[in-house]
Amino acid sequence: MNILFIGDIVGRVGRRMVREYLSTFVEKYNVDFVIANGENATHGKGLSRNHYFELIDAGVDVITLGNHYLSKNEITRYIDKVDCLVRPLNLLNEFGGEGSAIFDVNGIPVRVTNLLGSAFMTESVNSPYLSILDLLAEVEEDCIHIVDYHGEATGEKYSFAYAMDGKVTAVLGTHTHVQTNDARILEGGTAFISDVGMTGFNDGVLGFLKETVVPKIVYGQSGKMQTPDDGNGIFSAVIMNIDENTYKCKSIKTIKYIESEHENKNN
Repeated sequence: MNILFIGDIVGRVGRRMVREYLSTFVEKYNVDFVIANGENATHGKGLSRNHYFELIDAGVDVITLGNHYLSKNEITRYIDKVDCLVRPLNLLNEFGGEGSAIFDVNGIPVRVTNLLGSAFMTESVNSPYLSILDLLAEVEEDCIHIVDYHGEATGEKYSFAYAMDGKVTAVLGTHTHVQTNDARILEGGTAFISDVGMTGFNDGVLGFLKETVVPKIVYGQSGKMQTPDDGNGIFSAVIMNIDENTYKCKSIKTIKYIESEHENKNN
């Protein structure tokens, strides 16, 4: 089985990149199942109901979230009414939706779990490791298990992946928006990458207009970071080939596609 995981989709440009290029990668890699992190899909923070359906209509099978899961309050009104949205498992407070869900892909069970890291993050969460141990103790089915680990610290992601090696199919880092060059298969057959990267505006700062980020970060000025309506995009993802009998990952390959100006139809 081939599973494509798309890194943090950021704003309108990110959504356009999915609409325009996802089908190309699905065909090229004979993809059976598409997972995407969508926590930044609406103006760079959160996921609106309309944008959830936009991504599903574009070919995404499951959308995961992250620390901005509640940045758009309307999610509380629709999260329990949709079937393909997975929010962080290890939230401290009661919240709608599911932190882990299982899907049937051509007769093969595929579980998708979303976790928030605890290092250098402002959100207070239950231990990611203890939370997933509790989950694994509760579920009995043998399945492909993809974990979106949404966290800041590379060391934390590595430590978690080694602790889960052989227990899950893949631990895929998200949140930093910069694709790392460390995709690998661990000794126990678990695929790992520190960060899948982002899908969004390529000529700014992490998908945002640099003019709205630099004054805030460098000079300490107040202001809201903004995503552009158009511009050259980047599509970051990983493609995994998974053994349908052992549920181990046989290979993981990074995808990093950057538009040139003449390819961007909105310019």
